[in-house]
Amino acid sequence: MKKSIGILGGMGPMATADLFQKITALTDAAGDNGHIRVYIDSNASIPDRTAAILAGGEDPVPAMADSLRKLELCGADCVVMPCNTAHYFLPRLEPMTKLPFLSMIEAAADACRERFPGKTVGILATTGTLSAGLYQEALAARGAPFLVPDEAEQGALMEVIYRGVKAGAPPEAYREAFLSVTEGMARRGAACFLLACTELPLAVRELELDLPCADPTEELAKAAVRFCGYPVRTQ
Repeated sequence: MKKSIGILGGMGPMATADLFQKITALTDAAGDNGHIRVYIDSNASIPDRTAAILAGGEDPVPAMADSLRKLELCGADCVVMPCNTAHYFLPRLEPMTKLPFLSMIEAAADACRERFPGKTVGILATTGTLSAGLYQEALAARGAPFLVPDEAEQGALMEVIYRGVKAGAPPEAYREAFLSVTEGMARRGAACFLLACTELPLAVRELELDLPCADPTEELAKAAVRFCGYPVRTQ
């Protein structure tokens, strides 16, 4: 039997919608009945993950666990989280369920190694994700060189994420800030970029930028499609 996907979402809602769209687009189906059954709990009330990691903000795990239980009751066969920073809490969530979590971090790091061998990867992520070292550890384990934003670049990137994409601002409102980050990191040696915040693929798409990059949301979607026993559509 084909398997189903449970999306533990709402972190944020647009990123959740983006993952669902990518799962649908990447499933090589001939018609409606050839697609995967997907259960989505998009709980936008889950406390901010970066604030919890860096500033002692409200613990998001109880709300995430509530979503996890709902996905179990629906009958999901696996769980995916379209939020990079949320993976910091994965060691606490995994013991709460028998369902396997598919890691966005592992899928994206694998893609960087395969698509950009030997090239320095510029990690674009929230301050919480960078502080947790999630992608630094995953890339280092694969022998992939990487670069992180400096303090000014990270400040600009957080503006893009929170006051740009999450706030629903038009792309021109954050174009200059985003380019200041990518151009600055390219001058320091980044040859490609890992869009390690689920809002950033949306920003790149809205800005119509042609960047050599890996999209963790897309890689997670491919992993979920394969897990469920469906063929991945080649693009």
